Amino acid sequence: MITVLCFGTFDGIHPGHDDFFRQARSLGERVVVVIARDATVLDLKGQLPANGEEERRRMVARHRHVDEAVLGDYEDKYAVITQIKPNVILLGYDQEHFTEHLEEKLPGLGVCAKVFRGEPFEPERWKTSLLREAPVVEEDMEVGLPL
Repeated sequence: MITVLCFGTFDGIHPGHDDFFRQARSLGERVVVVIARDATVLDLKGQLPANGEEERRRMVARHRHVDEAVLGDYEDKYAVITQIKPNVILLGYDQEHFTEHLEEKLPGLGVCAKVFRGEPFEPERWKTSLLREAPVVEEDMEVGLPL
């Protein structure tokens, strides 16, 4: 079974996230998503997410393309990779943190995985940082967006 591992904050699920999870599912049979800890988000982005880490984990875990959602490790950002041993790691198209030289580090972790970048899905419209500035109105949401 091919396991795909993804990482992110996922502060509310929008169509961009839905497409990202769909891309992950297209790369394997099992999709595991690592949710950034609140403290990590604060450290990297300078602000806490609107939803706490456990709520974000639960939201992602309910998505139709996600098999498991787990919280990241406070101490070792690579710990979840060594625990899950994915075959594929899918990074967000704009993900910068934790990505530099990731593929080169994997053999030292005992992990043999291909690393891919996801394709953006209407990034000028469906990006959490933009949505924080201009809240989504009901007409913007795809009818029946599956979670």
